[in-house]
Amino acid sequence: MTDKLEILNERIFAAPRAAVFDAFADPAKLATWWGPHGFTNRIDEFDFRVGGDWRVTMTSSDGTDFANRWTFQEIEPARRVVALHHEPMHVFTLEMTVEEDASGTRLTWRMLFEPTDENRNLQKFIRAANEQNFDRLEQVLATGAI
Repeated sequence: MTDKLEILNERIFAAPRAAVFDAFADPAKLATWWGPHGFTNRIDEFDFRVGGDWRVTMTSSDGTDFANRWTFQEIEPARRVVALHHEPMHVFTLEMTVEEDASGTRLTWRMLFEPTDENRNLQKFIRAANEQNFDRLEQVLATGAI
């Protein structure tokens, strides 16, 4: 049991587990689908090891840049990544698991936030944004556009 605010998203992708994991672990691929609809990405640093930093600038459709900084806390190749999001706001931990499923690969995102009123108000928005993220990943995996 945790005293954190949990946001959970899960989807089954019609792709091998290694391909789903690689879509995150390869920064060139990650840049093509990360974030909700309308965002583009510039990955400035991607040190994919425990303790390594990930810096990504997400640009919204109106041209606003959002510089994000993450630190990788755990990495189990082709299975699991845990990363701490530091900025620009809303410090949280993302636990991403990739598991084989009879229909393909199950990707689960578990985000843990401090249970503040502001974070509770964002909960529905964040869950919907995560689904858009999954939509983008699904499209990239289906078309092989990575």
